Amino acid sequence: MSDNVYLGNPNLKRANVQIEFTPEQIQEYARCMEDPAYFIENYIKIVSIDEGLVPFALYPFQRDMVQTFHTNRFSICKLPRQSGKSTTIIAYLLHYCLFNSSVNVAILANKAAVARDLLGRLQLAYEHLPKWLQQGVMTWNKGSLELENGSKILASATSSSAVRGGSYNIIFLDEFAYVPNNIAEQFFSSVYPTISSGKTSKVMMVSTPHGMNMFYKIWNDAENGRNSYVPIEVHWSEVPGRDEKWKAETIKNTSEQQFNVEFECEFLGSVNTLIAPAKLRTLSHNNPVQDNAGLRVYENPNPESAYVLVADVSRGIASDYSAFVVIDVSEVPYKQVAVYRDNEIKPMNFPQIIHKVATAYNLAYVMIEINDIGAQVADALQFDLEYDNLIMTTMHGRNGQMAGGGFSGKKAQLGVRTTKALKKVGCSNFKTMMEADKILIQDFNTIVELTTFVSKGQSYEADDGATDDLVMCMVLFSWLSDQTYFKELTNMDIRQQLWKEKEDLVDQDMAPFGFVLDGVNDEYGEKIGETIDEYGSRFSPVVQSHREWLEDW
Repeated sequence: MSDNVYLGNPNLKRANVQIEFTPEQIQEYARCMEDPAYFIENYIKIVSIDEGLVPFALYPFQRDMVQTFHTNRFSICKLPRQSGKSTTIIAYLLHYCLFNSSVNVAILANKAAVARDLLGRLQLAYEHLPKWLQQGVMTWNKGSLELENGSKILASATSSSAVRGGSYNIIFLDEFAYVPNNIAEQFFSSVYPTISSGKTSKVMMVSTPHGMNMFYKIWNDAENGRNSYVPIEVHWSEVPGRDEKWKAETIKNTSEQQFNVEFECEFLGSVNTLIAPAKLRTLSHNNPVQDNAGLRVYENPNPESAYVLVADVSRGIASDYSAFVVIDVSEVPYKQVAVYRDNEIKPMNFPQIIHKVATAYNLAYVMIEINDIGAQVADALQFDLEYDNLIMTTMHGRNGQMAGGGFSGKKAQLGVRTTKALKKVGCSNFKTMMEADKILIQDFNTIVELTTFVSKGQSYEADDGATDDLVMCMVLFSWLSDQTYFKELTNMDIRQQLWKEKEDLVDQDMAPFGFVLDGVNDEYGEKIGETIDEYGSRFSPVVQSHREWLEDW
């Protein structure tokens, strides 16, 4: 009998051992082949912390997961911790390899040790199968498994080289949210051709959220129908034994923030963000219509629109990014229509890119941040490329910098210098506009930066290990939007509009109690009355139509 086992392991059948099936076993084999959930519940054993080795009794949501894996090519699962998500997938992978010949399966995790542990769980389940359900073993070690039906399983860390050159029928990505974003991007750029080469190949991705990253992007796209992934979401209350008492105890022993991430499966990873978490949760990116060499275009130039380009310049040494955003300022809400970000572009090459994009967007008004080497970029645009629509700033004592379109004899500079006072105003304006839906963010990387743009001391900046180049472009734009020069360019005043909306809400609330309208004409082109803003300034705003101000401009 020892000749029938693999390397002396009595629980493993070696290859080329003949098995005579009974009629009952043939019937049972056929049923297991057709129904993976039946196979798992009747023949898979797992290790329970409290009870040791026990049959795998699937929870209802686990049974739904198995069915989704079985009937779809691409699946993404957002599940709380300790919900048996990885074990469920491992059981399905074992079924797939047993009942399909010559298939290749990759088990990939954020660390190689974790991937090998998952393979170990699969091997444990395999060892406790009856011999008539087993395929003979050809190779059996900590990193791989090969069966006599030609099926192979590989365990490795998630990386761009993990499965390169191979052809895989299933790729299982465990805790994908914990894979560093740069590695995750490289992985998909190198692996997707392998996946798409087959008509039946599958990708199964599972994780608990860990900030806004590639996992978040794929999940968000799946929810909004922008990719082929089927989203699977499980709430912590669907796991038996978890109720409000369990929740309260868990929060008491950890923290509410940790509970929200690990069990409520919220994507936010940082606290004390500039933009309120409730608003961040509602943000959803769009897919660019063009994406090439760092430039992502979300809306092509509209000949009837006006645009502002705000740029932040780095040294191009792979630390910070050189970045700019293009914003449609024709109407409110303002709209982010194009984004550029690159951490290797040299300052001498950056002006040409800005010039090309700004020219395409109807000779957009350009504002350059000049704290470091941005002044070189601004000078190149002005004097070498002779770009006229540069926004300049002048110093006005305690009032600080003021934006303008030319030199006024005062300490004028090509661009804007980020000071503590300016950043404070910009952050405040940006927060107000974002939370009042006066500005629309379409770019995924900008949204990611917003979730890690946090309070530090008396200001806001990127959380440790994160970047804020795109957000700072938006902050600078928000400062600009409150400048008189900008209002002259666009004939719009965000603060005025917010104040008018508040007044309208008050009127609506008070009208039922006897207040009546005074008959003041508020049609386009008519005065809506003198108003005193929050700073005590008096103004009589005139609202113009989009076409009217374009003709004036």
